[in-house]
Amino acid sequence: MIKEFKKFIMRGNMIDLAVGMIIGAAFNAIVTSLVNDIFMPILAAIIGKPDFSDLFIIFGDYEGVRPVTIEAAQEAGLTTLNYGNFITAIINFLLMALVVFFIVKGFNKLAEGGKKLNKKEEKKAEPTTKTCPFCQSEISIKATRCPHCTSELKK
Repeated sequence: MIKEFKKFIMRGNMIDLAVGMIIGAAFNAIVTSLVNDIFMPILAAIIGKPDFSDLFIIFGDYEGVRPVTIEAAQEAGLTTLNYGNFITAIINFLLMALVVFFIVKGFNKLAEGGKKLNKKEEKKAEPTTKTCPFCQSEISIKATRCPHCTSELKK
């Protein structure tokens, strides 16, 4: 059983998965920081407060002054519908999706650039063969006589 487990762990796709998970976690930290530290302050400057987590509805009756925060309402034993947290989560998701989209688009453009360079190099290669006009056989481009039908070729 130990040998089977060792064989299972050492399979190539398990190692690839582990590396992918580690890089994914690091990438998540980068994207989260980009959204929270760069885009959210810009959004705050444009629309005001980008954090809607203090928006909520209280179910039932409450005595006295209405609580200002969700925490205060919950400490008072009130049931709340925290729709502001949902709005904030949607905004964070959309910003993260946008950031990931642009990063992936950039990587794809870099990859396509490399492919285009390789295609240009392939197109620059000159042909090494030609077709005999008499027997339609493929022959060397330098041939002056067809080796198949022995016809004399004009340059």
